[in-house]
Amino acid sequence: MTSGIFTEAITLRKAEPEHFDLAFTAVTQPCPWPKAYGGDLVAAAAAAAMRSVTDGKTMHSMHSYFLRPADIGAEVRYEVEVLRDGRGYSTRQVRGYQNGKPLYVCLANFAAGEPSGTFQAEFTEKLPDPDDLPSSADYLADLTGGSMTEVSKAYWSGGRSFDMRHVPGPVYLAVEGEKVPHQAVWIRPFDPLRPVEGLTDAQRDLAALAYVCDYTILEPVLRVLDLPWARPGLVTASLDHAMWFHRKGSVDDWLLYVQEAVAADSGRGLGCGRFFTRDHRHLATVAQEGMIRAS
Repeated sequence: MTSGIFTEAITLRKAEPEHFDLAFTAVTQPCPWPKAYGGDLVAAAAAAAMRSVTDGKTMHSMHSYFLRPADIGAEVRYEVEVLRDGRGYSTRQVRGYQNGKPLYVCLANFAAGEPSGTFQAEFTEKLPDPDDLPSSADYLADLTGGSMTEVSKAYWSGGRSFDMRHVPGPVYLAVEGEKVPHQAVWIRPFDPLRPVEGLTDAQRDLAALAYVCDYTILEPVLRVLDLPWARPGLVTASLDHAMWFHRKGSVDDWLLYVQEAVAADSGRGLGCGRFFTRDHRHLATVAQEGMIRAS
């Protein structure tokens, strides 16, 4: 188990632009589904946008749409359009292309930062320590059933670069715990993140949040609807995604990802989440709507 899958996903190669101002390519990482993982695209696009801003501004938000599924293990071209560079803020558009068609688009905004007041949302509920919870690998070790295969079991256990430990319990084969519209997930890389060419460590850590957030953000919706991942016939897909980065923080230690379901209807569900460090610093906020199709 290694975090290298993530750092490979955001390792970009420069390319000649065909549509906008700058271009990079990256290869989608392995997963056991028919399409590439959505967070792979978000994180690579974030890396492309960050590499286009060279005056020290920090990304503070990105807003994404997923247009088409991406092929696994195949190159995606990320074209960056420089929309504005101001003294305080800069804006970029990033489009991902594969097989000659756009499959992903986002707007990303950057801020120079300035003195101001500070406030952050608090999360004070007492939760089990991550060291007292089973890892996904431990939880799944002796389980079988549903649509889970040995390949998907191995992916959930160690193929996602991050150790994930659920409260009140996972939703892999069954919804463990109460069917409530909220949950929390402790998250940490399996090993220290590697340097990524073209990014500072702080930029790499920001991309890590963009990468890992998509794995579980729809789970509160699945939990309240009593739909485990391995339910035969269940199909999900990311539709759109928004993320705000409030302050810098390392991702090499455990982070608490607090999530809630906001709405579910007409085959779609909306989940929101907040990332906290172990000392309660609120790093980022996520909102994502996804397709949820249960036949």
